[in-house]
Amino acid sequence: GGESTRPGAEPVSADEELDRVIPVIKALRKHLGDRFFISVDTYKSVVAKAALEEGADIVNDISGMSFDPEMAKVVAKYDCPVIINHIKGTPKDMQTGDIYYDDVVYDIVEFFKKQIKWGLENSIRPDRFIIDPGIGFGKRVEHNVEIIKRLSEFRILGLPILIGISRKSFLNVILKNLLTKKDIPPKDRLYASLGATAYAVLNGAHIVRVHDVKETAEFLTILDTIRGYRVE
Repeated sequence: GGESTRPGAEPVSADEELDRVIPVIKALRKHLGDRFFISVDTYKSVVAKAALEEGADIVNDISGMSFDPEMAKVVAKYDCPVIINHIKGTPKDMQTGDIYYDDVVYDIVEFFKKQIKWGLENSIRPDRFIIDPGIGFGKRVEHNVEIIKRLSEFRILGLPILIGISRKSFLNVILKNLLTKKDIPPKDRLYASLGATAYAVLNGAHIVRVHDVKETAEFLTILDTIRGYRVE
């Protein structure tokens, strides 16, 4: 990702984003080979196109293809998976003002249906969609908790579910209010991240986006083994 999408972040130009992203993709492919997927985090079609040409495999669009109408055409042309992330507002303003949902899960499902329909109309294959409810992208603490608690309801769409919980600020709010009475910096939110991630995986998450890869991999390996999802 060449542009921060944290709450309050200012956007950057496509040229700046390209300058940041393309050299990294080239270096990864050159030095580490092709035995893994590279996901480019961008909502700009010109950046996605350049990244895919240089070796990226997946487009992770935080706007779910709603910011740039050309994104669907790029995804269709390169026949790559696309992560449809839900967001309310933009990164700069998504956590300000009155954030309201009639029913947060229902509203997100309807957004997914609309954007997937848009993608299909632009020739994206049905098996190329991955959905991400967008924890922290225009949601209050209670919305994030509700999404994780009801994550299984997104199975109605029949698509892989991705979720990014790691180190999110809502974890800090919960712990500060109920336990620590003081802020916990992002790097110290591992245990909170693992607790919420476990619940999400048990409720149907197929892919998790994390910072602490080793710790999360070990944690989920044990969880999946006990569930009977892994065998030697």
